[in-house]
Amino acid sequence: MALSFTRTRCDRTPAWAQLQAHFAASGSALDVRDAFASDAQRFARLSQEAPHVFADLSKNRIDATTEALLLDLARQSGLEAHRDAMFAGEKINHTEGRAVWHVLLRHPNKQPNWPVEQAQQAGAAIENIAIELPKVHATLDAMLAYAEAVRADESITDIVNIGIGGSDLGPQMAVLALQSFAHAGKRLHFVSNVDGHELAAVLPQLKAANTLFLIASKTFTTIETMTNARSAKAWFAAQGGTDVARHFAALTTNVAAAAEFGISTTFPFWDWVGGRYSLWSAIGLPVAIAIGAAGFRDLLAGAHAMDEHFRSAPLERNLPVRLGLLDVWYRNFHGFTSRSIAPYHSALRRVPAYLQQLEMESNGKRVDGQGQALPFDTSPVLWGEPGTNGQHAYFQMLHQGTDIVPVEFIAVKKPRHDLASHHSQLLANVLAQAQALMVGKSDAGGHKHFTGNRPSTFLLLDDLTPASLGALIALQEHRVFVTGSLWGINSFDQWGVELGKVLAKDIEPRLTSGDATGLDASTAGLLARLR
Repeated sequence: MALSFTRTRCDRTPAWAQLQAHFAASGSALDVRDAFASDAQRFARLSQEAPHVFADLSKNRIDATTEALLLDLARQSGLEAHRDAMFAGEKINHTEGRAVWHVLLRHPNKQPNWPVEQAQQAGAAIENIAIELPKVHATLDAMLAYAEAVRADESITDIVNIGIGGSDLGPQMAVLALQSFAHAGKRLHFVSNVDGHELAAVLPQLKAANTLFLIASKTFTTIETMTNARSAKAWFAAQGGTDVARHFAALTTNVAAAAEFGISTTFPFWDWVGGRYSLWSAIGLPVAIAIGAAGFRDLLAGAHAMDEHFRSAPLERNLPVRLGLLDVWYRNFHGFTSRSIAPYHSALRRVPAYLQQLEMESNGKRVDGQGQALPFDTSPVLWGEPGTNGQHAYFQMLHQGTDIVPVEFIAVKKPRHDLASHHSQLLANVLAQAQALMVGKSDAGGHKHFTGNRPSTFLLLDDLTPASLGALIALQEHRVFVTGSLWGINSFDQWGVELGKVLAKDIEPRLTSGDATGLDASTAGLLARLR
C-alpha cells in the first residue's frame, strides 16, 4: 500500500543521538527549582492557551535546549507529514488497511481544507472525503433526531448502554463529565462486563415499559456485549415486555444481525473509526440522549477546534505535539514507567480509565510498523483517581516514593454548584499538590523529607462544558498520535486484545466437560478447582 509520506523511527534520527548526549550532560540532572530561579520567563514560555484548554508545562524537567531537540526529533521523524496523511484519509492503519479518520466525525458539513490532492497525486490509498463526509452527517443527523425523540418521550425514564471497551468507556466518561447538562428525567446506566453481577445490579432498578436498551457493537458479535444483550432481552420478556423494536436500538454495522435480534433502529459507523476513538460516532448516542443534540454538536465543535489547532499550529506552539514530545522525553530518556492522571473535578472521575484505553491500547506495542522489535520502551502505564481522593490514597508514593511518576493535573476554574467554600478548597489543593511535588521540603530526620523536583503538568479548563470536554479529549487523542508516530508504531490496531479472547472460547466448554487435554498444568489445575 503506497503512502504519500516517509516516517523515520525516532531512534534512527540525528536528533535522538543529540538528545542522548544532552540528557547525559545536563538533562538528567535538571532541577526545576533552579530553572525557575534562573529564568523569569519560564512560566510564560512553557505554558500556552489552546482551544478551551490552558496548559502549564513549566514544572516539567525540560529546558529550552531539550524542547528544541525534541522538536528536531519530531521533524526528522516525519511527524508533520504523518499527521497530514491522517487528516487526508490515507490508510495509515496499514496492518488493517484502514484510514484513521475520527477527525472526520467532528468536521463541519463542508469540504475540509486538508491536503487530499497532494496525497492522491503521490499514489496513496485514500478514502474519498466527498463520499464519506455526507454519510457522517446523515448518520449524525439521524442519531441526534432519535436522541431528541427519546428525550421527549416521558415514558422512557432509563437508558441502558450495553457495550465494552470503546463502546463503554467513552460514552460513560462523557455522560458523567457532563452531568450538569443532562436531562433531569433520564437515568443513564452502563453495562460492559460479562460478569453477570454488573447487569444483575442494574436490572432491579428498571421497569420494562420505561427502559431503552442500546446495544453497542460494530459487528454485533462482541461476546461480552451480546451475552449481556441476550440476558437483557430475556429479562425484558420476563417482565412482560413485547415490543423489542421500540425498547432496543443498535449501534452497529451488522443490520441483519440486529434485525434477527428484533431491532429495527440501527445507527452505523465505519471501519476507519477505532473503538477507542468512537465517542464522536453513533457510539455517542447515550451522550446525545443525556445532553441533547445541541450539546452533542458542541462536544464535536470543541474537538474540531483542537483538531484544527493540531493540524495547523506551528510545532513550537502546538499543544498535542508538546505533550507528546514530553512523553517521549520521560519514557525514553528519564525511564519513567507510568503517568498519574489526577482530575480535580469529580465529574471527570472516569477520565483516567478512558485515557488508559486510549493510550495503552494504542501505544502498548513492542514492534514498529515493519514488525521489527523496538529497542526502546513505548506506552507508560496510566493510572489515577480524582482529587482530593487520590491525595488520601497514593500521593504518599508520588511525594516520597522511590519511583518518580509524572502527574497530570486537570482542574476546572468554574464550579457548577453553589456550595460555599468547596471549590476554593479543591483549587487550593490542586495548586498545593503541584507546588509540593516541585518544591519539596528538607528534613534532617528523613521521615518528613520531600525530595521535590517531581514533575507535573497542569491542564486548566475555564468551565466543564461539552465544548471544553471535546477539546480535552481530542487533545489527548492527538498527543497519543504524536508519541506513536515518533516511535514508528501503528497506534491504531490492537492485536494484543485478541489472543485471550480466542483462548477463552476454547476454555469455556471445558468448564462443563472437565476436559483438560492439551492445557498447561496451571490452567488444568485451576479448571479442576473451578468445576
